[in-house]
Amino acid sequence: MKTKLFLPILALLASPLAHTHAQQAQLLTLDQAVELALQNNHLLNVRKLQVAEKEAKVAEDAIKRFPVASVSSSYQYNVNLGSLVIEQGSFGALPLGGTSIELPNEQKTFPLGKHHNFNAGVTLYQPITQLGKIKTGIEVAKTDTELARQEQSRASLQIRQAIEKLYYGLLITHKQEEEATAKIRLAQMRLYDVESALLSGKTIDVSKAGLQANIADEEQNLLKLHIQTEDYIADLKQLTGIQADSVALTPVHGITTTAGPLDGYLSNAATGNTDIKIASLTEIKAKKAIRAAEQSSLPDVGLVAGYSYQTGNLLFPNNNPFVGAQFKWNIQDLAANKHVIRQRHFLSEQARENLINTQNQVKNDVAKTHRKLAQATALIAVAEKAVKYRTEELKVQTDKQASGLNLEADMLSTRSLLAKAEADLLAAQLSYRLAQSDLLRLAGD
Repeated sequence: MKTKLFLPILALLASPLAHTHAQQAQLLTLDQAVELALQNNHLLNVRKLQVAEKEAKVAEDAIKRFPVASVSSSYQYNVNLGSLVIEQGSFGALPLGGTSIELPNEQKTFPLGKHHNFNAGVTLYQPITQLGKIKTGIEVAKTDTELARQEQSRASLQIRQAIEKLYYGLLITHKQEEEATAKIRLAQMRLYDVESALLSGKTIDVSKAGLQANIADEEQNLLKLHIQTEDYIADLKQLTGIQADSVALTPVHGITTTAGPLDGYLSNAATGNTDIKIASLTEIKAKKAIRAAEQSSLPDVGLVAGYSYQTGNLLFPNNNPFVGAQFKWNIQDLAANKHVIRQRHFLSEQARENLINTQNQVKNDVAKTHRKLAQATALIAVAEKAVKYRTEELKVQTDKQASGLNLEADMLSTRSLLAKAEADLLAAQLSYRLAQSDLLRLAGD
């Protein structure tokens, strides 16, 4: 019969786990999946590198507090040399014994340099008035580093949630595949009975067509579940960095459903929530930017010291240590800086408003998520009862089958209902874990 042709296709679609094990799949638990994702996820690695980058920026800005040392050296060959020429008699005449002697008595030529000219030196500049601005810049860089750390923490929590969704999604899909497989086999058995009844003239083709339509619907549903499983596995491998061809998941055992009082979560969220920390750090950074702009209005005053050595120029000493002070003040920048300060005040006000809005939003999210946690706890309790009763029912049907008191169709129907109950329990557990992780994230734990 045609119905028998469905069985090989059904076995292929309904056995992703068996196919996975046949390919020597990598066995994976939920905790292992989370750990692999935190180690190998490229986007999280980008966040870690951003933290390292900000830390290097802090070290770079700290160097600016120390004297700036510059070393220079040059060599030059002069083709033509300058000279000082004193003509004969340029200084007048000296009367001596009735005669006069011109001073000088002949033309004198003095070279002012040499063909080979070399000089080298070192200069130290220690800023004074800019030290305050440099310190503020270091504080801003440290704030950026802490912001990067908070972004990394938020990314880690998001990855954890994504892994849990995929992991539970795969487990739920497998149970739904079991349910669909049992329904198809049950429908095929009924179709076989109808075809047998048709041969004996006990029924009509309408019943057969309806059963064939049911089988086609369930096969379509099973194929969709199979495609969804492949997509989930691909996403899981991409997040965790697993290179194995296939993955086998370890079932998740029962979870402990305990939730603390709402006030405790609200209190923790006020100080530990990542979004609130980021908004608060943004406000702090804006205020420090105002201070840095105000410090930019000061003139640049610093001390200068150094040493120079040269040969080839006869007018300057060969060795010349020196010390002094430097003053610089750009009046145009002073006028423009007033507008910069005004802009940064606006940024600070924006950051303050964003902080208040984030605090209110977090309070609402904590309360909402706490309700979801309580609702998920209730759903788990009901789903566990359903699984318990369906398991007991399957045991009864199994005992009856051993005694020949029921049909294979009864077993398939019970297995289908048990698979559905198990899928519902997994869905309730997923809702609880997501609500729990959301609540912990919001509370900053």
